[in-house]
Amino acid sequence: MTRPLPARTPHSGFLSLSVDDARARRPTTTRIAPWLVQAVLAMSTSHAWSQATTLEPVVAPATAQVPTRSTDVAAPRSSESPASTDAATSPTARPGANAKAKPKATATAGKKRKSASVRDDTAPDSVLYGRRDDVLAFAAQVASERGLDRAWVEAQLAGARYQPSVAKAIMPAPAGTAKNWAAYRARFLEPKRLAAGVQWWQAHAEALAEAQARYGVPPELVAGIVGVETFYGRMMGHYRVLDTLATLSFDFPTGRSDRSAFYRNELATYLVWCALENRDADSVLGSFAGAVGWPQFMPGSLMKYAVDFDHDGHVDLSSGGDDVIGSVANYLALFGWQRDVPPTFAVTPPNDPQARATLLAPDIVPTFTVADMTAAGAALPDTARGYAGKLALIELQNGDAPPSYVAGTQNFYVVTRYNWSSYYAMAVIDLGAALKREMSFAPAARTAVQ
Repeated sequence: MTRPLPARTPHSGFLSLSVDDARARRPTTTRIAPWLVQAVLAMSTSHAWSQATTLEPVVAPATAQVPTRSTDVAAPRSSESPASTDAATSPTARPGANAKAKPKATATAGKKRKSASVRDDTAPDSVLYGRRDDVLAFAAQVASERGLDRAWVEAQLAGARYQPSVAKAIMPAPAGTAKNWAAYRARFLEPKRLAAGVQWWQAHAEALAEAQARYGVPPELVAGIVGVETFYGRMMGHYRVLDTLATLSFDFPTGRSDRSAFYRNELATYLVWCALENRDADSVLGSFAGAVGWPQFMPGSLMKYAVDFDHDGHVDLSSGGDDVIGSVANYLALFGWQRDVPPTFAVTPPNDPQARATLLAPDIVPTFTVADMTAAGAALPDTARGYAGKLALIELQNGDAPPSYVAGTQNFYVVTRYNWSSYYAMAVIDLGAALKREMSFAPAARTAVQ
């Protein structure tokens, strides 16, 4: 089926989005009216959980390349896709959440096993989105507002299936679950991830330096984000993005704040992207939150922040190359990254409980000057004395052990625009710092990736 675009005459400016299909379909190029691209940019939102102020990109996205499904793809597992919104980056997630499950031992030896009926996400589901009134109404709205053919939109949504594992994975940790920064940090600062990060940094050192020169974002920060998000491309997710976005748009689970409106907008943007790409909406794979590629961009971020950093006419977020580096740096820059400013300073919090509570009240939002924090009884290093911006006192709980504290700058807050979690931001920062130290060693002393 062709994917009809709005019946307007395209101008010279166009967006060419090319994706390698596992079924070896040839990439296609579609010309797009600039008014449609602007409409997408205006209506889409930021990264997976961000709801910060919308910013215009420095460089308009050119193309996008993300993982696609094969005809024999395994059933998705909720622990395999560490998008910045999933349990793999939660400080309350169980250790080893990304490990593959081991098969259970067979029963009595020699006894013939009876085949069990197993319900998994690859089986047909009773939820037929294409026949639901709310989905048909959504299709009509998307077609009207985004300039797409209604029949095509309905046909794409008819292929979506409800995924119970998505609804389960998107839920927060049970109330009362203790956060543990030390355990969370250890999951990312481990030898294999460090070795993979060093190898990736070495392979892309020139592009990382160019991104720093252009956007002001240092290499270690970009490397830290990619390492936390997808283990340098090893864990980009195995869910069909169409299924994920449909599940969270039309059947968002109860028991937490309703994010269905956010996901409906992401689904609409994703359908526009598929029309521009001239591909079936069920062909792209991603996390259980609907994020794709090495940087785990949501469709709205893909359209707004992805850049063609290597100037080859395509934005490729699936192979871990220069476009991933440029896109992550562009994202951070547009959310206010300040050149040559550290994301944190060491801090000793006030001993007085009331003064400490006052400094912690704004959470991750930089609110206090160095003088404010000092007057409240916090101790900062000499390196912070010259910082003219605002700071936030960040508390990281360590289970039953005493919490850890840092003073977060504006750049710390910017990292949390990628994922609204101080634990996530600190994991990115600490992984990046560890990689920077590793890069200072002699090449012969570095451990090869196993």
